[in-house]
Amino acid sequence: MNDSVVSRIGPATAGDAEELAQFGARTFLETFGPENTAEDMRLHLASAWRPELQRAEILNPQMDTLVARVDGVLAGFAQLRADHAPACISTTRPVELLRFYVDKPWQGQGVARELMLAVLRQSRERGARELWLGVWERNVRAQAFYRKHGFRLVGTQIFIVGTDPQTDHVMLRELE
Repeated sequence: MNDSVVSRIGPATAGDAEELAQFGARTFLETFGPENTAEDMRLHLASAWRPELQRAEILNPQMDTLVARVDGVLAGFAQLRADHAPACISTTRPVELLRFYVDKPWQGQGVARELMLAVLRQSRERGARELWLGVWERNVRAQAFYRKHGFRLVGTQIFIVGTDPQTDHVMLRELE
């Protein structure tokens, strides 16, 4: 990817909270809405995507929120969370890739690849030896992207959308 596509990838600030809440809710709904009930989506979006929650996550020292902007427009973001791992992760210094979203107009344009490289750098800066994530068992496209970036399936976990318990694949990647 040339440098003209992604203008900036860097840490989010508390001032980004409103934009991230709107972006996250919209992209989550676009991606997962068609395969979930409207009520479960409403419940999940109300609990996970509020400006005050995104602000708290941005300010949380155990989390890193990275934003990717193209010409000043939010194209994607990722969140890392330290000190949290499911039982199937039996490693010494894992960091979780909690969220990784790229807006549809930027998919296939190199934004996701550049954002993943930034995630890997930030994980190493945190001292992580491994990076793990949960991805919905039905999200085949995302699973392929993660495999392409060195992640492998190591287990499963439950992720609740509204009132619906869904199965996520847990994927892990060692960091050099």
